[in-house]
Amino acid sequence: MHSFLIESALLTHGLVSISNEEMLRRWPQELDNIAWVDAGQVVIGSMAEFLPFRDRASELCRISYDRLPTALEEGLSGALTASGTMAVCQQMGLPLAVTCGMGGIGEIHSEALCPDLPALRDIPVALLSTSPKDMLDIPATIQWLTDSGVRVLGIGGDRCTGYLFQSADVPLSGTWSSETLPREHGRLLLLHPIPAHKRVGDLSLLAEGIAAGKQAEAEGREYHPAANAAFDRLTDGYSSQIQFESICANALLAAQLTGER
Repeated sequence: MHSFLIESALLTHGLVSISNEEMLRRWPQELDNIAWVDAGQVVIGSMAEFLPFRDRASELCRISYDRLPTALEEGLSGALTASGTMAVCQQMGLPLAVTCGMGGIGEIHSEALCPDLPALRDIPVALLSTSPKDMLDIPATIQWLTDSGVRVLGIGGDRCTGYLFQSADVPLSGTWSSETLPREHGRLLLLHPIPAHKRVGDLSLLAEGIAAGKQAEAEGREYHPAANAAFDRLTDGYSSQIQFESICANALLAAQLTGER
């Protein structure tokens, strides 16, 4: 019986230079709780079960919590974002969802306020994330959450300093100090950052990734996969490597927090 679920949007659309073979080889094999939607059905499975779904990435949408009811009703197939995974956790009575880079407040046409934020306010499921993404207004994102009654706690520190880059320095509500989730686990965001020495050092690349995302948006495509693809290209695949390491680390930490390992 699972006690947390892992979002599939990054694994489906975000890691362009990591092959299925590498993903399967490096994924912790005990983690068989990746969540996605296929033909209107929620699927929970292992990496080996997920990879055939990933092969169809070009035809798959991204499903946030506000789009989940329509996706299920209309028989759609898509990868679950952080908020979509939280909604499935709520349906299954699970306390925790796992993501990597999460949404927030930013100049993204389709996500001036990303669904991840109201989901944290309204869904009684905790979220374990790496950080809000660098192209967002991280101070405004953290402020919105705290103003909405969401506790934002850092793993190993009490500041958010960015996601792939050292792009921010924002105080959080405090530092996470417990070994397990509390019984009252709603309105809780845990941030488990990529170590500073592993992040992309050239902050000028951030503007190029943002430009690629905006161009995709202008062409009717999704912002985040395009920005991620640009970061991957600009860093010769390094950005994909550290994101994959981060979502693995977050999932292993979630297993500890929920008593699965």
